[in-house]
This record gives sequence, structure tokens and C-alpha cells, in this order.
Amino acid sequence: MSSDAKGSLYLLPNTLGETAADAVIPAAVMERARSLDYLIAEDPKAARAFLKRIGSTRVLQGIRVERLDHNTRASDVALLLEPVLAGRDAGLISEAGLPAVADPGANLVRLAHERGVRVVPLSGPSSIVLALCASGLEGQRFAFHGYLPVAEAELVSALKQLERHSRRLGQTQIFIETPYRNERTLGVVLRTLAPDTLVCIATDLTLESESVRTHTVAEWRKQPLQLKGRPTVFLFLA
Repeated sequence: MSSDAKGSLYLLPNTLGETAADAVIPAAVMERARSLDYLIAEDPKAARAFLKRIGSTRVLQGIRVERLDHNTRASDVALLLEPVLAGRDAGLISEAGLPAVADPGANLVRLAHERGVRVVPLSGPSSIVLALCASGLEGQRFAFHGYLPVAEAELVSALKQLERHSRRLGQTQIFIETPYRNERTLGVVLRTLAPDTLVCIATDLTLESESVRTHTVAEWRKQPLQLKGRPTVFLFLA
């Protein structure tokens, strides 16, 4: 089969919450998303809600939506790509932000490259990038670590190691946490890192309740912060 006979895999940005789609996603990107009748999503229900938010005029029941999450087997990822190999365009969408970043969609994107499928990233909000550019921390050297360990002893060890890397390399360290563990994690961060280490807490990005604040650990210890249940990106620079 020639590459011309294959469809394209479009990486569709999503909103970072109940923000109006046209406030954070370009019109041309929404138009492309409306044109697709095959979506691959971490959460099919959320994908259909996204289509409603962007004003899709298609009958939703006529749009094929397949699930791709952390439980999807490698053999099933290959099956998801078969319609694209047969010439059908597809859209990959995550629950929030850009797909394939801290997201199981990366497995599909890698397979698309292996099979010679055109991969098209489309512009939209990324909580990681938005947090970094608003933090005032080092923006040329940074590392994103996804989720750090849950067990406190392991979390403390990981934070100390990342702080050493940050100090040695002049590198901003970035990680995320499950919203209901935010306050507990922040407590460990403030007990573990050095008093002069800069910490940025970026919460509810693109929402009306958005908050991005950067202080030293010593300054943070003086001011309580309500984070429970709020999507948050943590950044620090030693």
C-alpha cells in the first residue's frame, strides 16, 4: 500500500476543563476536528462532550469513537490504527490538553510513525507548557517527570534527587499529581526541598479560577494553599 492511500492521524487538543473551546483552541483546529468521523480517545464519553463543545454538526451516533487508555493492549493499539492504514483520517484526543503528552496516546503515535502514517499535531493548550512559561523559572532547560511516587518515603527520595539535578544543571523540574493528593504532595514538597528553592504552583490553568504563583519554599511555608481537587502542575528550580 502506498503512503498516499493512508489516512492521517490528527492530534486534537482538548480544553483543560469547562473553558469555552473557542477561547483556547484555534478556529481552524476546531474545523478539522468537526470534519472527522473516527476518534480515538482516553475516555469516549469525554470525547463526545468535546465534540459538543466545539459545535460539531455531525450526528454523534455516526462518529466512531474507540478507547485507548493505560489498559489497552499493544495488539489492540494496532487494531485502532487499521482504519487509518485503510485510508480513513482519525483524531486522537486526550481527556485534557494535548494528546500523547503524559498520555497513553503516545503508543499509537509511535506505531503510526512505524507504519508510515502522517501524524499531524494541532495547536491547543498544554498545562505543562503554560505552567512553565508563566512560572518565571528556567525555560531553556527543564524536565517533565509525569507522576512522582505515591509512597512518602519514595516521594521524598525522588524530590531530593530532582533537586540535586536542578541545582547541578540549572534545570526546572516539572511534575503533576492526582488532584485529590495535591495538598498532601505539596506538604511533602515544602518539608523536603531547601528553603531557597523556588517552587511554582500552577492551578486551574485557562479556567476563571486560574492561579500561578512562584515563591521560595520558605515563603510558601508561611501561606496555606487550597489545592484539593484542582488540576495542578508543580515546578521547582534549585
